[in-house]
Amino acid sequence: MLRNSLLRNSFTARRFLATSVKNQPSIGRFTGKPNPATGKFDVSFIEGDGIGPEISQSVKDIFKAAEVPINWEFCDVTPIFVNGLTTIPDPAVASINKNLIALKGPLATPIGKGHRSLNLTLRKTFNLFANVRPAKSIEGFKTTYSDVDLVLIRENTEGEYSGIEHVVAPGVVQSIKLITRDASERVIRYAFEYAKAIGRPRVVVVHKSTIQRLADGLFVNVAKELSKEYPEIKLETELIDNTVLNVVSNPAGYTDAVSVCPNLYGDILSDLNSGLSAGSLGLTPSANIGNEISIFEAVHGSAPDIAGQNKANPTALLLSSVMMLNHMGLVDQASRIERAVLTTIASSSKNRTGDLGGSATTSSFTDAVIKNL
Repeated sequence: MLRNSLLRNSFTARRFLATSVKNQPSIGRFTGKPNPATGKFDVSFIEGDGIGPEISQSVKDIFKAAEVPINWEFCDVTPIFVNGLTTIPDPAVASINKNLIALKGPLATPIGKGHRSLNLTLRKTFNLFANVRPAKSIEGFKTTYSDVDLVLIRENTEGEYSGIEHVVAPGVVQSIKLITRDASERVIRYAFEYAKAIGRPRVVVVHKSTIQRLADGLFVNVAKELSKEYPEIKLETELIDNTVLNVVSNPAGYTDAVSVCPNLYGDILSDLNSGLSAGSLGLTPSANIGNEISIFEAVHGSAPDIAGQNKANPTALLLSSVMMLNHMGLVDQASRIERAVLTTIASSSKNRTGDLGGSATTSSFTDAVIKNL
């Protein structure tokens, strides 16, 4: 029943990668230890904005019912400005640096003004270089496609998200896309190791080097160089235009592949994959992996229009927390919670929230998951 899911395979891959990446034996590995005073792991929790506190409470209630040995440490990331730059408050930085792991709800970002994206600030602060987004059809929940089984790894620290832009002249703005060899090699090597770990024979590098000849060209060339170290894995390069067309036309064509791409393409493609697999970002988990620190997050927005109304779907944050537990080595608890969540969604429309066409509230969905543990 709902076994051998891509999500569980991806957990295995991350544990494997902790000791297998050449020249970087500690990449992505969780090295935290339980607090000797409590016997539990301290985990930083950024509850987020809008619906964040509600879906965070759902995670807390389910973890308590599942007797997960975790002590949540609340993190306030209300931005501060240092020398004009958006910065995470020192107590939050200290908490995450101490615990080496965090769970994050949705954070709102002002459009065109105010502070810079806190999501981007977190990735840069903790050097979270790889965003891992699995997207798999959920058995028992019907969407347009029933055979989606995709893995996307997105470079997470540079590209168009480098935040380098300025006004050249009135009415003329220049935004600079930054691509470096080091960052490209790090995320592409991770993709090769990931594919190797979960038994996928192809790595597909998504790019636009026909236009971005130097930037995307560097990304592609690094992939070609690294592919010589992985003769058992076939490297393919694909223009972003073709990838979008192919994924929408036949998502099953990527079931045996791990896709990897620069930042902006990864942002767009990962949301596309989520739409194909589940029809909603409300079901999509995500992990941001760094050399020592990892942050797991729900990638959907903060939905202020329904905040406080008990309507929010906590599934994305729950499945992200399941990824987190496996990353920490708490495999049994992760399996129990994942099975309970997916069983609840597949059971009936009365156990699905409104975004999935159901009638459940946040709290009734949470109760149903707890009953299915």
